[in-house]
Amino acid sequence: MADATLDAKGLNCPLPILKARKALKEVPDGGTLEIVATDPGAVADFQAFCRQTGNELLEHSEDDGVYQFLIKKTA
Repeated sequence: MADATLDAKGLNCPLPILKARKALKEVPDGGTLEIVATDPGAVADFQAFCRQTGNELLEHSEDDGVYQFLIKKTA
C-alpha cells in the first residue's frame, strides 16, 4: 500500500507531474506515491520525471484508459 495517493484523472500535461512533485514533498524518503491519471501522455511524462528527479518508478499499468503509477521517493 502506498504512503500517499494522488488522483490526477481528468488532468492533462503538465498538471499530473506538477501535482505529483508537490505530493512527493509530503512522502517520507523511501515512501511511495500512487498516482492515477487518464492522460495517455502521463506514461512518458512519469518515466522522464523519475529519470530527472532520481525517484524510482516501481510500476505502471493501464486499465481501460486509466493509468496507475507507483513512485518510490529516493531523493
